[in-house]
Amino acid sequence: MPRTKGTNKSQAIRNLLSGNPELKAKEVVSTLNGKGIKVNDSLVYFIKGKMKVGKQRRKKVIGAARAAVSSNGDPVTLIREIKAMAEKTGGIGKLKDLVEALAE
Repeated sequence: MPRTKGTNKSQAIRNLLSGNPELKAKEVVSTLNGKGIKVNDSLVYFIKGKMKVGKQRRKKVIGAARAAVSSNGDPVTLIREIKAMAEKTGGIGKLKDLVEALAE
């Protein structure tokens, strides 16, 4: 038996939480029930958890990227990256000119 097309409960929860992230699960359930979308507390908790994991993942990726760029990391890696950048720009002289132009 094919599924009937209707409202996507998970998307409705995400839409509601994106506008009001401080809402409690019971409030989300009552708000959506008022709109005619029947959901359970467990689905709300599940969706909130999935949204939280996505945010944590983004923070982790951004933090790793910043750590790779920062000078607190491995200095040998930083020097190799600068050398590779110099080769891309046409030599250390051109890279130096670019850096001076950016500093102005």
